[in-house]
Amino acid sequence: MNLLVFTLTLTSTRPIHESGAQLRGFFATKFNEYSLLHQHNADKFIYRYPMVQYKMIDKIPTVIGINEGAEVLKEIYDEYDKITLSGNEYEIVERGITYRKEDFGISEKLIKYDFVTPWFALNQENYRKYLSFDKEQQVELLNKNLVGNILSMSKSLNYQVPEKIKCHTELRERSSSLKGNEIIVFRGSFVTNFQIPDYLGLGKSVSRGFGTVRKWAAEINKT
Repeated sequence: MNLLVFTLTLTSTRPIHESGAQLRGFFATKFNEYSLLHQHNADKFIYRYPMVQYKMIDKIPTVIGINEGAEVLKEIYDEYDKITLSGNEYEIVERGITYRKEDFGISEKLIKYDFVTPWFALNQENYRKYLSFDKEQQVELLNKNLVGNILSMSKSLNYQVPEKIKCHTELRERSSSLKGNEIIVFRGSFVTNFQIPDYLGLGKSVSRGFGTVRKWAAEINKT
C-alpha cells in the first residue's frame, strides 16, 4: 500500500540543540486545536501509532506527517516565523518540504535499515527479561519486539499484513533519557522483509523522535 508522507525540515539562524520532544512541545502548544500534533483528546492520551512525529536528524529539526497527519502539516507548516524550545527562541529562515506517496508493507526482498535515532525497544518487564537472558536470547527478544513494532504500526495504518514478518537485528545497547529518567535504548541496523518509508519511527516514544529508521541504498536479496 501507499502512505502519504509530508516531511518538514527547519533551518534557523543558529544551531538548534534541543530534542524531538521539545520540538513536539512547541507544535503541541502553538497548534493545540490539532489533536494529531500532540495525541491528546480532552486531556486523554490517544494510544495509537503517531501520525505526526518530531525528530532531530543530523541536528536538523524534522517533522513527519503520515496520511491525515500529512494533511495537518500542510495546513500549519508555515504559520510561524520563530520557534521556542526550552526557553530558547530560534528564527526560522528556511523550510524544506516534501509531500509524496511512499511504499509500505511486505517486500519480496530483504531491506536493510539503520536506526538514525535510538530505538526504545523494551518496557520495564521486557528489560528485566533481557538482563536475565544470554546473548542469543537477547537478540531473539529484540527481533521479536521489532516484529511486534512493525505489526502495531501496520494495524494503526490499516494495513493487513499478508505473511510473516522477518527481522534480524545488529544492535548496540546505549543509555538515553526520557522525561528526566534514564532509559536503555539501542543503535544499529536491522534487516526485514518490510518496506518502511524513511524517517518513520518504531518502538516506544516515536512521536518524540525515538526509533527513526532510514533505508540503506540497496535491497539485500530475495527472502
